[in-house]
Amino acid sequence: MTPDLATHTEGPVRWLVLDRPDVGNSVTRAMQRSLIEELTRASDDPEIRAVVLTGRGDKHFCTGPNLRDPGMQPKKDRVAGDAARILRTGSQAVVSALLDCEKPVLCALNGVAAGVGASMVLACDLIVAAESARLIELFVRRGLAPDGGAAYLLARKVPFNIAKQVLFFGEELSAPEAHRIGLFNKVVPDVDLNDAATVWARRLAEGPTRALAAAKAMLNQALDVDRDAAFRTEALLVEQVAGTDDVAEGMAAFGERRDPQFRGR
Repeated sequence: MTPDLATHTEGPVRWLVLDRPDVGNSVTRAMQRSLIEELTRASDDPEIRAVVLTGRGDKHFCTGPNLRDPGMQPKKDRVAGDAARILRTGSQAVVSALLDCEKPVLCALNGVAAGVGASMVLACDLIVAAESARLIELFVRRGLAPDGGAAYLLARKVPFNIAKQVLFFGEELSAPEAHRIGLFNKVVPDVDLNDAATVWARRLAEGPTRALAAAKAMLNQALDVDRDAAFRTEALLVEQVAGTDDVAEGMAAFGERRDPQFRGR
């Protein structure tokens, strides 16, 4: 693990904190590997039932890649495919790990999210943002094609023309504006961000974890496949979840007119 990614566990909630505030929490190759490893562990660990991703400080969530890190740059004797390989095994892999994590991932957006930082935010399942937070798809400002899954994620989050506007102009989106167009779930005063994220994370962690994983998988696939494939996936996941202890508990609680006590199993 890298010291630039701080982690701690609060009950069934795993917190992942980008911890390079002096350089805008920009990500290194080591941080990317650690994020992927932590998200994989969260999927595999039955005691972890929700994940929170945030950044250290109150100015930046993540300003993108740390371009001084040799692992984030093509080699000096660059050959065709270098940039694609770095992207595929770096930012794209992190975004995929967020999307594929079997536990719900909540972003507590504490500041500016730019470039691949914005993609990491949008790959989370739910986003609670501080009022001062901003999201910037700045690729066009650098003459770059969008990367880190930016186009893929935006096209699934907002109307198509809005996704194009965000990418074509590279303008800052304030937290209230991002909430208005449907990118963020909730905006809170800066001082309340940690508490608001904790409340939602605990609610997620107290839910039927396997059912939430199934719902996440169905929703993530929904825009990529036709109805027949979606219904086949749905049937398979419903069958898998039907045999869990949480379904038995949910049915018992309904019959006994009480709140269910799910255990994520």
